[in-house]
Amino acid sequence: MTTTPDHVAPHALVPNTRARDLLERIPMESPQHEAVINLVYTTDQIMLRYARVLRRHGITQAQIMILKILEFAGHPMPILEIAQSTLTAVPGITGLIDRLEEAGLVTRQRCQEDRRVVRVALTRSAHKLLGELQEPAKQMHARIFGALNPEELATFTRLLKKLQAGLGTEAVAEDPLAHEGRITLGHD
Repeated sequence: MTTTPDHVAPHALVPNTRARDLLERIPMESPQHEAVINLVYTTDQIMLRYARVLRRHGITQAQIMILKILEFAGHPMPILEIAQSTLTAVPGITGLIDRLEEAGLVTRQRCQEDRRVVRVALTRSAHKLLGELQEPAKQMHARIFGALNPEELATFTRLLKKLQAGLGTEAVAEDPLAHEGRITLGHD
């Protein structure tokens, strides 16, 4: 396992030379500003890697999130409940479900008790796809976090959870830009 010396600046770990140069030149107003910039860049790099893996299987990040929610639930779910369970904002969830249905990965089922409620269920093809993605995801996780030893990874995860708890839902509700789907990284 590769480890990274503690004295290496976070921007030195950026694989893209142009991006690394840019991060070195950004005037950091505070340690918090530097943390946000590095968190956003790192998240983007991780999501790009996920997108490449998913693209090879003909699926998008938003679509896999819906499939994983249904897989974790273990039963068909109403569309509204799926939307409320997403980790990130998913615009046009009905359209995403339409595309998943067209691809044969989900089916819609009308609730017998209340015909207004439509539940979404995984198909066998979806279960097969999710199974096929397990090994590539494991390998990618190992590559992404290979620079951290187990103790560092546990600390990193604990700190992320602490940050998430501190953010809460009030921050999004109070931020007018959040409703427009914009993220601010500092002073605009």
